[in-house]
Amino acid sequence: MSVEAALQKVPLFSQLGPPDLQRVLEVARERAYPKNSVILFEDDPGDALYVVKQGQVKVVLIGEDGREVILSVLGEGDFFGEMALIDDEPRSAHVIAMGDSTLLVLRREDFQGLLMQTPAIALAMLRELTRRLRRVDEKVGSLVLLDVNGRVARLLLDLSEEAGGERITRRLTHHTIAQMIGSSRETVSRTMRELVDKGLIEVSRRDIVIRDRSALESAAGRS
Repeated sequence: MSVEAALQKVPLFSQLGPPDLQRVLEVARERAYPKNSVILFEDDPGDALYVVKQGQVKVVLIGEDGREVILSVLGEGDFFGEMALIDDEPRSAHVIAMGDSTLLVLRREDFQGLLMQTPAIALAMLRELTRRLRRVDEKVGSLVLLDVNGRVARLLLDLSEEAGGERITRRLTHHTIAQMIGSSRETVSRTMRELVDKGLIEVSRRDIVIRDRSALESAAGRS
């Protein structure tokens, strides 16, 4: 995928015209990260915005005992690091490559210059931050109000909506799902088997397909 094609998949830049997109292309730089490498450490200075061009990364908090809590898993077209560019605070979490990944990096000075020249980027960022805040509210609510079955169902629905259909191609192990919803791998594995047995989802090595959205929404407390 070319840098231009990658940027056009990013909500911040997808609606830009050729002249504005060219400004972004001029300042974006590619960086490669091998699997399991740390891209950002919590409390690092917030000096750049990152866009996932290829691969998959996870945003995590790591406790003193080494336990990971995954805040989100990001794939092609997703971006991170924007908060530190706005409030000048340090990074709020670690970001780790889940597989060999290529990222586009926009330095603070360059990105702030783009915001001044291209108001459409600022509006797109506000929309995305609002969307993420709503997702955080939903996630907190699900952790408090739903059992593991409901939390898994809610996560699958969210991932399918991000993918724009019934097929989830983002690669997530049961261990990763457990870290995302605050459960154990064994419990998640049992829940996934139950959802398959009931015909709500279909699972293969390549993807997860939602077969009964209304039943899954009921399990997630949305009906």
